[in-house]
Amino acid sequence: MTRLRDRISERWDSLAKSERAVSRVLTAMSAERILYASAAELGAQSKTSNASVVRTLQTLGYAGLSELKQEVAAPFSSTVSPEVRLRSRLEHLGQDLGQIQREIWSEAQDLVALASRANTDAQYSSAVNLVIHADTVFCYGLGASGIAADHLALRLRRIGVSTRRLTTDGFRLADEVMSLGSRDLLVIFAPGRVTRDIEALLDQAHLVGASVLLITDELHEQLGSRVTVSLAAPHTPTGLTAEGIAGILTGDVLVQGVSAVGPDTALRSSQTLNDLRGRLGY
Repeated sequence: MTRLRDRISERWDSLAKSERAVSRVLTAMSAERILYASAAELGAQSKTSNASVVRTLQTLGYAGLSELKQEVAAPFSSTVSPEVRLRSRLEHLGQDLGQIQREIWSEAQDLVALASRANTDAQYSSAVNLVIHADTVFCYGLGASGIAADHLALRLRRIGVSTRRLTTDGFRLADEVMSLGSRDLLVIFAPGRVTRDIEALLDQAHLVGASVLLITDELHEQLGSRVTVSLAAPHTPTGLTAEGIAGILTGDVLVQGVSAVGPDTALRSSQTLNDLRGRLGY
């Protein structure tokens, strides 16, 4: 909230009347309320409109409401317990299935829109290049982000990329990562927390000389110097939608990029997969 208030203060003299109205509403709201607010609600409270809310946020330097929520969510999530956040979601949504459906679809659409602008073509090209030149791609996902890691490992395997999914944590993780070598790529999905396992994975990659691709929301600055390439995958700011949505779609871009560079390999792998399925009766 401090950054939001600073932006409003810095630009106050140049804000239009409607933008000031929206800004007053934003500064009066708690972080929790902003997380669950829609552009329509902010427009109604400020006696302006959805368009005025969007223009105000852009004037303040945000791409949109979703980006503001991402900024607000980081400190809110780290200081408020999961139980309190869950209670807040339940109280906000109530029992109206229509409202629940609108809120979830709206957040998902905003998250996808934000993710689509999060990385440049050059960043994706660098990541695709790492995958293409790796002997084996090791995929690891922290917590619920393991879904995105599963998805990427499966799709890369289907287009002919040698892939291993690191499926364990703690003591057994050592067994899975000990074969990581200098010509391999380690892909880590980690939205906003650095655990002991991630520290150990990064240390091992550095020790053996393996490349590292980090797919994250908040860890670019903290881990940037320890990875080869970093891609942004915005995390759900409220917990209403699945944690892995942006990570899964970011992985899909990588897979299609790899397929585009090596179409013959992808086609041969697809044929092999279909032949095997046929022999299995599918």
